[in-house]
Amino acid sequence: MTGARGDAPVWRGAVNFTGYKPRALRKRIFEVLTGPPALAFVPALSLAAFWFGGEGALLVVAALLPVFYLLTATGRKDGARRGAIQVPLGRAQFEDGVAERRKQITESGQSGCLYLIEIDQLQDLISQHGAAACDHVIDRVSDRLIGAVRAGDLVGRLDKGTFAICAAPLAQHSLEMCIQMAVRLQAAAEDAIAVDGTVIYPGASVGLCQASRAPGTDGTAWLNATQDALQQARERGGSAMRAFTGQRTRQASPKTELKDEVEAALGNGEILPWFQPQLSTETGRISGFEALARWVHPTRGVLSPAEFLPLLEENNLLDRLAEVMMHHSLKSLKSWDRSGLDVPSVGVNFSGSDLGNPQLLEKIEWDLDRFELTPERLTVEVLETVVASAPDDMVARNIKKLEEMGCGIDLDDFGTGNASFLAVRRFKIRRLKIDRSFVSRADRDPEQQRLIGAMLTMAERLDLETLAEGVETAGEHALLAQLGCHHVQGFGIARPMPFDQTAAWIAQHTAKLHDVPQIVQRQQK
Repeated sequence: MTGARGDAPVWRGAVNFTGYKPRALRKRIFEVLTGPPALAFVPALSLAAFWFGGEGALLVVAALLPVFYLLTATGRKDGARRGAIQVPLGRAQFEDGVAERRKQITESGQSGCLYLIEIDQLQDLISQHGAAACDHVIDRVSDRLIGAVRAGDLVGRLDKGTFAICAAPLAQHSLEMCIQMAVRLQAAAEDAIAVDGTVIYPGASVGLCQASRAPGTDGTAWLNATQDALQQARERGGSAMRAFTGQRTRQASPKTELKDEVEAALGNGEILPWFQPQLSTETGRISGFEALARWVHPTRGVLSPAEFLPLLEENNLLDRLAEVMMHHSLKSLKSWDRSGLDVPSVGVNFSGSDLGNPQLLEKIEWDLDRFELTPERLTVEVLETVVASAPDDMVARNIKKLEEMGCGIDLDDFGTGNASFLAVRRFKIRRLKIDRSFVSRADRDPEQQRLIGAMLTMAERLDLETLAEGVETAGEHALLAQLGCHHVQGFGIARPMPFDQTAAWIAQHTAKLHDVPQIVQRQQK
């Protein structure tokens, strides 16, 4: 897809006016004389004015030409955009337009593409900022999408936060062109929006479908296929993008089937830790890995904890999961040691029920002894909500004993659970893990920067280390290092990976560090 709406025409070679009616001819002459190509004659016009009229004529031309082009710019812009849709069509009108476009594409042999853009988590937006702010965000996204399309593209609003764009037919709509357009639409929808002094960064999921891949030859089938692509994007989480490939996605297994399978999955090695690296912002070296549970299902692929943790809880298998995660995490740590790979520690998440197990300490000590590892190689990650609500009971006892044993205690999702300073000191937390909600877009949001700065200052006063989660961009990484955050973790560094991929990643990362040129001080002669 080439050119945004409102692009001025590009002229190549001579202009042929044959066949134009007088009115159309005058219009075309006006476009030529006021368009960007005419700027090539400005030096010649200035020279002619000076040649025939001297300095006075040159000054007049220099003053009037900018005014002339400013006055004609509005006309050129309106002319280029004439016929563009300034208000999104309703669902019925848009569906009629898609049906007409689909028929046109079939008859002409041209190609087209249909896009659906949905603002993510509208209900959360309403809960946090109110209905008026949500309406303002939707209106701004609508304006931006209209501004990102061409004059011939159809723009529709199918639902409160769902927009549709049907690109004007072209001789070719390659998949690469369609994806580039989808990226541009997503970027327009996700740009910052100011609402009552607060900056909101809306997320947007995008589904797209080329006309050539849509089942059937009618507009309804085309729109349904695009809806399928959008549904796939939703299932991948916020700000995702998917293209319809011509194959319907396999329906998810019923919850009851997964519930019957989950216990066997723990026993046969389908549920295992995947590892996400953590880096020191001072040296760039690996400071540890966090172990994150993943279920590699034989038919459904990799399942996230959100899909199977509730099933484990229903089957009273959370303790069993903790044992599996602990065993394989320490086993992996020992394997890295044997391979000569420097991984200082591995972090394992413990739930409130795990920490309430009276036998937890004995199990951890047994596993550490089994793999001949010292306690400081294990980092126990505890949710802030658990610490905030933990009374002087078994949970509190186990956290204290783990710290006394030598294990590092990380306070996970810091900033979301209202843990008091007294709780932080009482449990002798070693490190605060700043929640990803504070890190997201921090390099572009001054308010986020102030919040992170306040957390880091507090941690420094309490002599605590800090780790920022959810780092996705180089800008966020650089900002956090500049603000004084000790460690970072997130997709911008590496996604969680199975154990058999970690050695290659560690080697690759270590090689990057070695390739960084060293500054050597010259000796004085």
